[in-house]
Amino acid sequence: MNYISSLDQFKSLTVMPVDYVTSLETKSSGWILAQCALISEKINARLRKRYAVPFTSPYPDIVIGWVVAIVTARGYVKRGANPSDQDTSEIFKQAEEAVQEIKEAADSQNGLFDLPLRSNTTSTGISRGGPLGYSEQSPYRWWNVQANTGREEDSEE
Repeated sequence: MNYISSLDQFKSLTVMPVDYVTSLETKSSGWILAQCALISEKINARLRKRYAVPFTSPYPDIVIGWVVAIVTARGYVKRGANPSDQDTSEIFKQAEEAVQEIKEAADSQNGLFDLPLRSNTTSTGISRGGPLGYSEQSPYRWWNVQANTGREEDSEE
């Protein structure tokens, strides 16, 4: 399962200049899409316990973003860029953030990403809490307060 369907789709989503992508594809035909497929499968393997992977089309944008960020960094390495170079450090930082987000999605108890869950779990990947208030009053107290307010307003006339 590859979340990037074509080289043109990768070119439109990556921050890598198009001529770099074309150069990589010329030197190693099919390498970029093979890397996209590899990273897609790694994502599936990591998320399989919690989410319904492989995802169905249309694929979640966050997953496509993870694949593109990681493959872009790998493309720069294959091209010969130094990860500590000032020009490419942001690209490698984005790839590392993508890896960390994948780990968060896989390990999270509360589900930090809204991805489709497996069928034997709840319907969404986000766990939502209950009311964020607490009161020891009767649930019918509002009725008495409203009635008193109405009586006071009527007596003022």
